[in-house]
Amino acid sequence: AEVVPTTIIDEADVEAWAPNTDITYRVIRAIARACKAEPALNAWYDGANESRRLLARVDIGVAAHTEDGLFVPVMRDVAERDEADIRRGLDAMKADVKARGIPPDELKDPTITLSNFGVFGAGRHAALIIIPPQVAIVGSGRIEQRVVPVMGGIEVHRILPLSLTFDHRPVNGGEA
Repeated sequence: AEVVPTTIIDEADVEAWAPNTDITYRVIRAIARACKAEPALNAWYDGANESRRLLARVDIGVAAHTEDGLFVPVMRDVAERDEADIRRGLDAMKADVKARGIPPDELKDPTITLSNFGVFGAGRHAALIIIPPQVAIVGSGRIEQRVVPVMGGIEVHRILPLSLTFDHRPVNGGEA
């Protein structure tokens, strides 16, 4: 009732990524860079006052599925962190979720969220749910081998499906 959701879907050819690439890290880095390039995606929206607040720091909520439900711990300031630091943060987050020991402050105030549902083999794309005051959530589907045209021929490449659901009131289609 508080969001006007719109979803854009696309796919990224990730064949050039090394086979042992940390996919979650790469997607987090891509989201951080996208938010820096298009600040409207890293914002909070107050629907009652119709005001949008652009945020400088990218704090990504990372959805984590458990038998007890979904938890969304927040990784702070990901645009300023290197791969090793982000991996440590993801590993600690995973351990905290598993132990049900997530500090309450680590569940608050994400500026954008990642739902990496592809790790469960759960499909290509999704129309995801935005939790206000956030304005966007990115979904990462399962990577598949697909035939793609390449310079007059065809090759099999790894393709990463992506979904971006955004609130169409504070974010327009061009920004998304």
